[in-house]
Formats: sequence, structure tokens, C-alpha cells
Amino acid sequence: MAEDRQLGLGEYLRHQRADMTPRDRDGLSSLSHRRVPGLRRQELASVAGISVEYYTRLEQGRASRPSREILNALARAFRLSEAELEHMFRLAGELPPRPRAPAAHIRPGLQKLLDSMDDTMPVTLHDGRLDMLAFNAAAAELFGPVFGDGPYGRNIAYQAFTSVGLHTVLGSAGAEQLTRVAAAELRKALSLYPEDEYLRSLFRELSANSSEFSRHWERGEIGTWRSAMKQVNHPTRGVLDFDSQMLHDPENDHWVMFFTPRRA
Repeated sequence: MAEDRQLGLGEYLRHQRADMTPRDRDGLSSLSHRRVPGLRRQELASVAGISVEYYTRLEQGRASRPSREILNALARAFRLSEAELEHMFRLAGELPPRPRAPAAHIRPGLQKLLDSMDDTMPVTLHDGRLDMLAFNAAAAELFGPVFGDGPYGRNIAYQAFTSVGLHTVLGSAGAEQLTRVAAAELRKALSLYPEDEYLRSLFRELSANSSEFSRHWERGEIGTWRSAMKQVNHPTRGVLDFDSQMLHDPENDHWVMFFTPRRA
């Protein structure tokens, strides 16, 4: 089994190297008379900062299990995407490294999706730290100005325990559901990003100033909710019922929430 894994890693490295050109890396001259595509092994090894002998053994499936440092060096040399890096780590028998924080930028296509549904349904997007990144016009009209200023002004967990506006919009039962989910999701976020000072500071803030947060935190729940029925008190349209569903973009750790109106 380990031998098959080594051969799989070697094949993956060969394919990655074949897809590269000297123009992909500073300091490497263009070699126009090559008969094969990609970089030479010595060129790739130089970029990664490892010996060409060891890199050759990796490609041939004859090397010992590479360290995480070697794998990270290869990932930088190949400029692997998050998905490609995770695949290479698994081929090497290692758990993929966790990103230090969710992606800061929204995929353009995802933003277009939100905007295209203005006349269809409310859609929101938040990251794995529970910060609201975007919402379409339908969501803004539905929920109103529930987010504020300050370091946690756009954080869902913080607003769940401090915003009067959310309690007005969701009612007592909905607000109780939100605070329970928010505490559980914050616990999950802290487990994913344990060194994130923003999340640690948020936890300290809520622990010190919200007895309601402490009550929910003591339940020890971890976020697992992906769908729910929500009631929203609209200022002019009355009580509206929605089925909410969350979809995950794992590479960026972004969550898209769709609010589908329930038909009477």
C-alpha cells in the first residue's frame, strides 16, 4: 500500500513538472530546443530548494516518505492551488495543512450568483470565521441594517448576542435558535483556526459580556446545522417563512446561505 502511494505521488509530481515552463519561474532561462515539455528535474529541485537526487527518487517512487516541509516546498515550487496541495499531501500519506484563515476575497462567479438572484430569493455569504462577506439586495431588504461598525460589526456570532435588530427580525424563538447555532459555529471556527487572534478575541469579548453566550457555550455543541426553517418578521409584509440551506466552498471556507420562500 505504501509502495502504491509512493508511485502515485511520483506520477503526480511528473505531471505537475510537465505542465510547467521556464517562464513560470524567475531565474530560469527559456530553453527553446527542448524535445519534451516542462521543467527539467534539476530546475524544479532548484526552485524547491531540495537536492535533485532526492527529487528524482520521489518521482520514481523510491524515496522515503517526504516530510511536511518537503511537501510544502514542492507546493510552493509548483504553485499548487489549495485543492492540488491537499491532493499531494494525501498521496504522500499526510493530512493536508489547514489554512490559517478563510480566503479574504469572494470568487467573482460567486458574487455574480448572489447578484443574479436579487429577484429570486435572499442569499448571504459568510466565511468560516462567521464574518458576513456579502449579501444580495433581496437579503438586505429582508433583514435590514442588522450589522454595525467596530471590529466585530459584521460577525454573525457577535451580532447574534448583541444586536437588537436581529431579535426584532427573527422573533424570540428565531433569536434563541440563532444564538444556539452561533455559539456552536464559533466553537467549530475556533477548532479550525485555533491560533486566530480575531476569533480568540471575539470569544473573550462574548464570554466577558454576554451571559446568554456563556449559557449556550456550556452546552458544548459543535456547528452541524446546514438547513432549517426560518420565520422573518418583515416590517411591511408581515411574517415570512423560508427554508434555508447552506452550501460550502471548501477551498475558500466560504458559506452561501439560500433563503427559499415557502409557498402558502
